[in-house]
Amino acid sequence: MKILNFENISLIYNSLKGETHALKDVNFSVNKGEFVAIVGPSGCGKTTILSLISALIKPTSGTISIAEKTVTTPNGDTGYMLQSDKLFEWLTIEKNVMLGLDIQKKKSIENIEYAHSLLDKYGLKDFKKHYPNQLSGGMRQRAALIRTLAFKPKLLLLDEPFSALDFQTRLAVCDDVYSIIKSENASALLVTHDIAEAVAIADRVIVLSHRPATIKSIYSIEINKETPLLKREDTKFSGYFEKILKELN
Repeated sequence: MKILNFENISLIYNSLKGETHALKDVNFSVNKGEFVAIVGPSGCGKTTILSLISALIKPTSGTISIAEKTVTTPNGDTGYMLQSDKLFEWLTIEKNVMLGLDIQKKKSIENIEYAHSLLDKYGLKDFKKHYPNQLSGGMRQRAALIRTLAFKPKLLLLDEPFSALDFQTRLAVCDDVYSIIKSENASALLVTHDIAEAVAIADRVIVLSHRPATIKSIYSIEINKETPLLKREDTKFSGYFEKILKELN
């Protein structure tokens, strides 16, 4: 089942320099339970694609649909993870997680119980009453992901969620986020400038061209390992990395 369908999307916007063609005839999809990554040159429009999916901006032409429903206005079908975890320092982890349900107006008994089950399942059971500054960077990102998953969005949008972390923590958190998303059978679209990260975490990698961005190629990552870290150690990993790097150069 296609969770996301991005069909013939073009975007032209006006600036002080005149018209800017950001995207041109971009087509791709994300299937149920699939993890897709987008890479491309700096400024090519990767984050713009997430904004279009969230209906924060509208395409000049083309159609975006989530679960076969055309996207026209912002709604609760997508959940966003940013570079910063955006946890409120004055709220406990439990209240931070529940805040997402409040904002989305989805604070049902079922969703509250689901949020608690996620906290318990993914190592935050004993930290519910703690505050964000009492947690490590990795635990904070876990809490941010759980906050997003709690209202059961149809599609997760990840905008460079690991970039603010040091390299060692980044590898560990990448494994954490991957395992949670896969365990919950969530569908996810990741935007990243890090080719290695994309190959390690994604089922497919979409490579964009320079602006106006079009899709140069799509790689199915066939590395049968359980975690992103183990994928990095596979002999096939460097092959995918080098092919994508060559396209971006």
